[in-house]
Amino acid sequence: MYFILSKVLLFLLYPVSWVLGLLIAGLLVKNPKRKRRFFTASLIVLYISSVPLFLNLFARAWSVDTVSAKESKVYSCVIVLGGFSGPDKNNDGYFNGSADRFIQGVKMLTTGRAKHILITGGNGSLFPGQFSEGTWVKTQLDALKIPDSCILIESRSRNTIENAQFSKAILQKAGLQPPYLLVTSDFHMRRAYMIFQKEGYNDITPYPCNYIAGNTGTSLYDLIPGGGTLAGWEIYLKEVVGYVVDKWK
Repeated sequence: MYFILSKVLLFLLYPVSWVLGLLIAGLLVKNPKRKRRFFTASLIVLYISSVPLFLNLFARAWSVDTVSAKESKVYSCVIVLGGFSGPDKNNDGYFNGSADRFIQGVKMLTTGRAKHILITGGNGSLFPGQFSEGTWVKTQLDALKIPDSCILIESRSRNTIENAQFSKAILQKAGLQPPYLLVTSDFHMRRAYMIFQKEGYNDITPYPCNYIAGNTGTSLYDLIPGGGTLAGWEIYLKEVVGYVVDKWK
């Protein structure tokens, strides 16, 4: 029920859906004055949702503050959420556009900010194959000569809730007590942080990365429309809907 409601709500919130709806309404109405209003409204919505300015403002408000790079606190484990790699056509792994999660997690480990690294992620596809993200990422950590004694792998989870649940069991089995450091993309951190807190992680610090909006200064270029901004809204709105649904759960 929650899954269906979230998908419907997400579709209705997409800016493109509003633009198409207004255009269709403009084509259907007979009154010339109303027709112009619908077409004008569709252009306004399209412009607002395609210029970076408004997405950046929203992204800054949605973002969760990160820990300071100069902070001396050491964490028992840095927990890196999957979603930064996937299977190619040969069912081998590759890093995708969210690979900054992996980079920042490894950096926290190799610079001494964390004593262990936990990669959590299985295969969240609707029709999963044999690829397991956690298992593949372990091979990449081995290639970087990261000692096995520092690595924890969780390779069964399909979503963020399972990331939190399954990781907790692994941390308890390994005897690793808080504090923990949580690494995921900036757009995903607010929902992920809320889920981990609900699962009982009382001493966990968010470390967002992989910024796609909101992390640069404002300029005149932010008023120029672009297709990438529409895609960015879809990512953020998906997170907002997911946050609301997970909050209700």
